[in-house]
Order: sequence, then structure tokens, then C-alpha cells
Amino acid sequence: MNVLVVGGSGFVGTHLSEELVERGHDVTVLSRSPDGEGLPAAVNTYAGDVTDYDSIEGAFEGQDAVVYLVALSPLFKPDGGDEMHDRVHRGGAENCLRAAAEHGVERFVHQSALGADADGPTHYLRAKGRAEQLVRDSDREWVIFRPSIIFGEGGEFVEFTKKLKSWFAPGVPVYPLPGGGKQTRFQPIWVGEFVPMMADAVEDDAHVGETYEIGGPDVLTLREVTELVYDSEGKSVSIVPLPMAMANVGLTVLGSVGFPMGKDQVRSLRLDNTTDRNDVDAFGVSEADLTTFRSYLGLAG
Repeated sequence: MNVLVVGGSGFVGTHLSEELVERGHDVTVLSRSPDGEGLPAAVNTYAGDVTDYDSIEGAFEGQDAVVYLVALSPLFKPDGGDEMHDRVHRGGAENCLRAAAEHGVERFVHQSALGADADGPTHYLRAKGRAEQLVRDSDREWVIFRPSIIFGEGGEFVEFTKKLKSWFAPGVPVYPLPGGGKQTRFQPIWVGEFVPMMADAVEDDAHVGETYEIGGPDVLTLREVTELVYDSEGKSVSIVPLPMAMANVGLTVLGSVGFPMGKDQVRSLRLDNTTDRNDVDAFGVSEADLTTFRSYLGLAG
């Protein structure tokens, strides 16, 4: 098959492109700066911006399937403000669906997010929910993935926990986390086990019309994740609670001077990032056999 991976030069995209090439597919990566770094040599590249239809339309010619991975992180305030979530997540998906219809690309695999809802509590989740609705309303053979946090080489999850310390408490021996890090639960999944599921959705008609919630084998709080990351480096960390109200006030002020988080990102730290049901079994995978975050970090037990 000819497969177009939109946003394919990013974390998930580079891993997925490698998986698709290994399966014998002809892969084209579409992104704003597809320099080829980290991509298999066999991958073709196409430069374009999903918010600009004319810049991407030509990439869809001759494709059999498209995978839409373009995403702004929910953990950081995007350049251009929170409205960029709608422009990229909803608007970008809309442009790609239009181009797919124009060129007769039948399969459209869309990476969304857990909690995506057009009326959700954050700009990120609302934009993801509106994008999902566009995909479902299209006449493409669509498949939607709603993963929890994806971790692995090149991912931002581990580094994010370290950056929180430098942002909230630089140079001091304690680590203040909003809500003590106990309010937010994650179900992290290893990228090496997530991308084969997406590749299956590209290939297998049995997945058409399905929305899959995907998570790993463990549910961990932000506090537990942080402690595991520091433990894996042989360091100890003293976590103290930062009241959510104080975090909101502080980040509102800090956000006005270039701080990388804002009220919308703090709001996301109040929301669980776990599956209502874990659909990994739809891909012949047992949740119990998945890689734990602890084992990925090289910790026993």
C-alpha cells in the first residue's frame, strides 16, 4: 500500500513509518520540516502545513491510506495561544479529509486523545473532539485511536516530569506538584507496542468504523511517574503538594511572561488520562503482556 503519514517526522510518526516500511508499504511523510532525521531511508518526504490546504493537497495523490498524527502537546502552552489547538487539530484534520476525498484516498486513520469531547474542559480536548466528529462524518474508511500518554525513545513524557521541577522549584530540595501529583492518573503505553496497532488499522478492514481507547498495563499518578523517573536515575525526590488554586494563579502570572504552561494546561492536570475500557485486545494483544513504565525505565518489579 501507499501510506501517507501526516505529522510523520514526530515521535509517534518516526516509529510508525519504520513499522510500515518493515511491513512492505511505500511510506510518504508529510510535515512542515521533513528533514528525514530518524526516518527510514526508504521513506519519501513532502513538506507542507496542515493548516494550509494548498501546501498539502498534492501529497495525497496516489495514496491508499492516510494516518493523521499531527498534534500539539496538551502539556505545554502552544505558540500562538490555546486557539492553535482548534486550528491544528480540527482545521488540520478537516484539510486532510478534504484532500483525501479529492484524491480518492479510502482509509483515514486518526490519532485523537482520551477524553476528546467537542464540549470538553480544555481547548485541547475540545479541538480533538471536533476533529473526531469530522472524521466520523466523512465518507472515508475511518479508524480513530484514543491513546493515553505514549512513552519511548524520543517522547516527551519522561522529560516533562523533570522539567516540572525546574519550572516550579529551581534550586530547592523539594518538588511541588499541583495537587501533590495525586489528582492525575495516566495509563502510559510504550510506543513500540502502540504503533503496530496503528499499522494493523491501516491494513485490516475489520477495524474500519471503530474508535479504540488504548492504554498500557498500569495506572499511575503523576506523583508515581515522577518518583519512578527519579528512582531510575538513582535520585530521590521530595514531593510536596502545590494547591491547584495556587498553581492556577501562579501559572496565569507566569504564562504572561513566556512560561511554557498556562491555566489550560493546569486544568488538564486535574483530568484522568485512563481508558474506560482498554481496547488492546482488538489487536490480539493482552494488556498483561504489555511493557510497564517501570520496566521501560529499567526498574525491577
